[in-house]
Amino acid sequence: MEKFFELLTQMNPFDLVQVIFWGLAGAISFYFSLGNARVWTSISIGFFLIFLSQAYGINPWAHYQKLTAFHYIIGTVAIMTITHGFLEYYVFCRTFEISGNKLVVYLSTLGVVAISGFFLIINPTPSPNTIRNFKMVENAIWVFLCVMNIEIVRKIYAAIKDSDISKGFIAFGIVFLCIFVWRGSDLYLQIFQWDKDWQDIIAIMTEETSDIEEYIVRVQLSQDVSRYAGLLSGVSVGGAFMYMYRLLK
Repeated sequence: MEKFFELLTQMNPFDLVQVIFWGLAGAISFYFSLGNARVWTSISIGFFLIFLSQAYGINPWAHYQKLTAFHYIIGTVAIMTITHGFLEYYVFCRTFEISGNKLVVYLSTLGVVAISGFFLIINPTPSPNTIRNFKMVENAIWVFLCVMNIEIVRKIYAAIKDSDISKGFIAFGIVFLCIFVWRGSDLYLQIFQWDKDWQDIIAIMTEETSDIEEYIVRVQLSQDVSRYAGLLSGVSVGGAFMYMYRLLK
């Protein structure tokens, strides 16, 4: 517990606020999963997994490399689950039918997470460069699926725009836009090897020089965009779920 509070005091205030709001979203989404229709289950589980992924930085075992890699896998599973959930919701809006049950969704998600964990256990401990690759793959999947989710949310809104909860999906669209900017700017830095992770790897493993100084303005701009968009994504997702909770009451 002492280590936990020490980590809290060391965290960037932006990251701490972001984790708090993702935690709020995770709690409300978990409530949705328990107390609402089957159609919300995948969406709720996905947002709850994002909270677990974001809260990774405030646990006392964050320095373990396999756990770090597992954190990025959880984030990837989360956005895939959310996308599946919004696709289900759109199909429900068009057909008023939903297949499967909550238990199947819970067990399927748990199975994917367990298989991913087993994959890491049976393979060698990831190097810093390998962990960076995990993070880069996660960001790429997030960026692609956020674009897809924005379009799905737009279609859901168009299908139910006369209902009381339609404005809640506008809020989700804003959430995905913020996440797209956050993850996209982070991915941009990774692609051009301007991210801090890669700079640390270069310093440890090679004597190569980086061109980061030559493009320092755009690097700093991208870092600031990533930082503020990450904060906005956390605040917006907490606000979106509180708004949706109010609409569904």
